[in-house]
Amino acid sequence: MRHRKSGRQFGRDTSSRRAMLRNLAANLVTHERIETTEAKAKELRRVAERLITKAVRLGTVAHTPAPSLSPADRARRLHVERLLGSYLPRWGVAADGTKVDIIAKVLVNLSRRFEGRPGGYTRIIKLGPRRGDNAPMTLIEFIDAAALPEGGPSVAESVASPEPASPVGTAG
Repeated sequence: MRHRKSGRQFGRDTSSRRAMLRNLAANLVTHERIETTEAKAKELRRVAERLITKAVRLGTVAHTPAPSLSPADRARRLHVERLLGSYLPRWGVAADGTKVDIIAKVLVNLSRRFEGRPGGYTRIIKLGPRRGDNAPMTLIEFIDAAALPEGGPSVAESVASPEPASPVGTAG
């Protein structure tokens, strides 16, 4: 019986499952949105929210340049960098082929972006079944990733309902 056991196993051993979630989290931070199965997205949301919360709780220490910090603040920041580094790889590759410092992106960009927000940094949008195996597919993204200029309308805009049609031929 699996009473009171949280998390999904995905039919993998612990190290494979951890590696999969590390890679998904790194890709989510690098690309700001990824397409994956619904179960993986729900598990990834738990991981990503915890990592970003660690950076957000630092406050302005997270995105202040290191030389201008006090020794105590520098130690706090280093501690969070090491916590993030124990789960995320240091470097990633963006879509255009450039190297991205993933830890710095979480500490500088994402912590500043979600500063006043008490959690709920990601959204999961259901896309429908995958063609090959009918697995339910989703798009997981940071909540303001739709505001980023990526060319073309965002998924949220394309899902929005059309305006109601005006009544035609009403007698009055």
